[in-house]
Amino acid sequence: MMPDSPQMCLNLFLSVAGYHAGAWRRPDSRVEELTTLGRTAEIVRQAEDAKLDAVFIADLLGWHDNDFGKHPRMHPLEPITTLAALAGLTERIGLIGTVSTSYTEPYNLARYFASLDHLSGGRAGWNIVTSYGGGEQFGRDREPHDERYARATEYLEVVCALWDSWDADAVVNDRAGGTWARADRIHRIDHAGPYYQVAGPLNIPRSPQGRPVFAQAGSSEAGMAFGSTFGDVIFTAQPDLASARRFRETFRGRVRVRGRDPGSVKVLPGLMPIIGPSERAARELADEIADAIDYPSAVRALEWVLGDLGLADRDPDGPLPVELLKPPEEFDGGRTRYEILYRLAVHERYTIRELLRYRARAAGHHPVIGTAGQVAEEMIEWFDGGAADGFNLLVPHLPGGLDAITGELVPILRERGYFRAEYAGTTLREHLGLDVPGPAGRDDAGRPDRASSRSTFVKGI
Repeated sequence: MMPDSPQMCLNLFLSVAGYHAGAWRRPDSRVEELTTLGRTAEIVRQAEDAKLDAVFIADLLGWHDNDFGKHPRMHPLEPITTLAALAGLTERIGLIGTVSTSYTEPYNLARYFASLDHLSGGRAGWNIVTSYGGGEQFGRDREPHDERYARATEYLEVVCALWDSWDADAVVNDRAGGTWARADRIHRIDHAGPYYQVAGPLNIPRSPQGRPVFAQAGSSEAGMAFGSTFGDVIFTAQPDLASARRFRETFRGRVRVRGRDPGSVKVLPGLMPIIGPSERAARELADEIADAIDYPSAVRALEWVLGDLGLADRDPDGPLPVELLKPPEEFDGGRTRYEILYRLAVHERYTIRELLRYRARAAGHHPVIGTAGQVAEEMIEWFDGGAADGFNLLVPHLPGGLDAITGELVPILRERGYFRAEYAGTTLREHLGLDVPGPAGRDDAGRPDRASSRSTFVKGI
C-alpha cells in the first residue's frame, strides 16, 4: 500500500470495564473506577495518544432486569455529560455520543451537540438511534419499528434546520456598533409536522463543524434508508468478510441513489481484537474471559433479544428451538443483532451455549483472536477487500486489551501505511476526511430551503 493511499478510520468503543461481558471480573479490570472521570479520561487519552479518530459512547435508557447486577457494561454514564467533561481533558480525538430520537426533544438535542461542538473545537459526533426499549421511563408505549424511523426522519429535519438557523456570518462582534450578531442572519424555522412543532431559531451560534458528524447503525430496510440519507459514519455488526462486503456494497448503492457521493460515507464494522503473544495464548485468553460470564443472566439477556424461548430449562449444549423464532422481517426490535443470531441458530446450528458465548463476547460484532500481526492482517484484508472503510474497535478487557490495541496493533497498521502517524487536522470531520456541510439556502420567507442545501433531505424513506 502506498503512503498516499486511503487510510483506515479507527474509532474506540468506550467501555470502561471492557466490552466482553466477563471482562470486569478479571483482577486488573479496575471496575471500581467504572463511574470516575479520572479512569474514563485515562482511557480516552490513551486512544488520543494512538491518534485514533474518535471515542464512541453507547447508551441505554431501559431497565434490563436480565443483566442487572451482573454486567457493568449495561450501566453507562450519560454520554453528553461525559463527553463534555472529556472535551476539556483532550485536544484532538473525536467525541461521538449516542442520543435517541425517541425520547429527546429535537430542540434540546440541537443545543446539546452545538454546545459540545463549540466546547471541543469541532470534535462532536452524534450516534443517532431509535429506541426499541425504554418507553416505560417516559410514560410512552413502544413504537413499531418503521414508525420509529418515520419519527427520526422528521427529527433530523428539525435539528438540521435549527443548526442552520444561524448563518455562518451571523456573529460579527461589532464592539463599536454594539452588535454582537446580525439579527437578519438568524432565522426562525417554523417547523410544523406530524411529530414536532418547533419555531426556532436555535439560541446558540453555528458551531465549528456546522453540525456534528452523524453516525448511524440501522441495518433493516428502514434503517438503511435512513442511514443512506443522513449518515456520515455507519456503524455495523457484520460477522464475516463476505457479509461485510455485501453490506458495504449495498449501502454505498443506497447512498448513490440518494444523490450522495458514496465516498462521503464511512462504513465501520465493529471489531473485537483479542490479542495475545501467540495465537494459542490469545485463544486461551478468549476462553478465560468467556468462562467468567454469568450463565443465568446470559440466558435472560439472550432471550431479551430473541424472545422468551424457555432456554433456562434446556440443555445448554443442545440446539436452540429455532421453530419458535420469528423471521427477521417480522421482528419488531433491534433487527441487526437479531438477524445475526437468527442466522447462527437456524443456518449454522449453534448450540445455546455457543450463542451465549458469541453474544457475550462481542454482541454480534466480529471477534478476531490471535497475535497483533494476525489481527492487523485480517483488518487489512477487510479494508483492501472493500468490506470496510475502517473499524469501530471494541476493547475486550482492560487495561491489557487497550494496551495491545494502542501499543501493538495500531503501530503495525501505521508501519504498513494503513493508519496515520499524526493528526492532520483538529476537527472530527477532518480526521474522517468529511466535508463541512454549508448552511441551507433560504426560501422567500427566510426558511431553510432543503432543495438548495448541501445536506439535502430525501422524503419518504
